[in-house]
Amino acid sequence: MKHFIIGRTENGFYRYQGWPTVCIDEDGVLYTVCSGNRLGHLCVFGKNFLYKSSDGGESWTPPMVINDTYLDDRDAGITYLGGGNMLLTYFCHPWQFYAERRGWIDSYANDVTRPMAEGILNGYANMPEEHNKYGSFVRLSQDYGNTWDEAIKVPVTAPHGPIKLKNGKLFFLGKEFHSGDESLEHGAIYAFESADDGKTWQKLCGIEFPEGLGKSNMHEPHAIELPDGTILGAIRAQGEGVPHKFSIFTCRSTDGGKSFSHPECLGISGSPPHLMLHSSGALILTYGRRQAPFGERVMISRDGGV
Repeated sequence: MKHFIIGRTENGFYRYQGWPTVCIDEDGVLYTVCSGNRLGHLCVFGKNFLYKSSDGGESWTPPMVINDTYLDDRDAGITYLGGGNMLLTYFCHPWQFYAERRGWIDSYANDVTRPMAEGILNGYANMPEEHNKYGSFVRLSQDYGNTWDEAIKVPVTAPHGPIKLKNGKLFFLGKEFHSGDESLEHGAIYAFESADDGKTWQKLCGIEFPEGLGKSNMHEPHAIELPDGTILGAIRAQGEGVPHKFSIFTCRSTDGGKSFSHPECLGISGSPPHLMLHSSGALILTYGRRQAPFGERVMISRDGGV
């Protein structure tokens, strides 16, 4: 296995990059998006970066800044739609979220960067409300990521965004996030689909919470369409009542996402999940561990995640 560095900042204030997603086009060009220019896991400075590689990942372009709003642009996901069209997903917390977590932000900063973060936190109270554009969003590109259309607010969020189904529709398994839709339960997990490349979205169903767990336990889902048309969903689970207090539940749909089976726990220590179908037919589930030995892990299934 080869390892390549996509982007690294070794000096300066903003060295943290996180939560990347990768896709590939019909010419073999790789595209990676992430949240960069950060002080740490939680800060007010995040921007959405895009990197490109035309040599299989051995070298990458400098980062293109897609989003740099007044808020923290987080959790960039990217989905290639074909013909140079691609979709970016990301989300922003409202500024009040950061004001309430000032201590967390201070813990990531140092004596040099802390006054910078404090300055923005103090200034948020004077920011015009039209710049407090929080929620989950998609942006579309029609030219291989060189330019991007205006942001479209969507009801749900997930770190890697939606997937494209074989029928051409987009399928989005995500967590409700400041949607403004009173018909949706705040923080619940829903399945949505789009027939127009992400411009509009229709709800398919809600995912049933496991017994004894709720929306505070279930986060950051991902989905994949299997060769037989089954949609397999995987959900990050955490907190009391979850094995190791940090694990993964899976559920599946055989009707195009209109309904899902009751989520069942894999029992492993680690999350959040990402699903990928290997060319051999094997299903690969990647996740990270927060217990020793720490690091990234994979699980492999040859029976569609059963």
